[in-house]
Amino acid sequence: MATQTTTPKTAKVNSVTEPSHPVTDQLKETLHSSVDKLADSAAVAEDNIRNTASRSADNMSERKRLAEQKWQSSGVRKYAIENPLATAGMAFAAGMLVTSLFRKK
Repeated sequence: MATQTTTPKTAKVNSVTEPSHPVTDQLKETLHSSVDKLADSAAVAEDNIRNTASRSADNMSERKRLAEQKWQSSGVRKYAIENPLATAGMAFAAGMLVTSLFRKK
């Protein structure tokens, strides 16, 4: 019986001899392609989230400005400034009422 020694197939890349593994190389390329597609999808999702967050922040800013504007011209604000003691009394009474409604018996 003669023994045969097999030498692995090699490929020359950049003047360096490297073993050639076609299945592994194909798998590597497939995985790289999948990761690249996933990275592209993640980038699109990130852009969408950032744009939505920016629009939401702008919207909330505008709503806050409108609420402050309404509060500044509000009759309730004017009454609270002119009658602070009565306002505190009403707030206390409202708190007591809400507490008595939610108290467990």
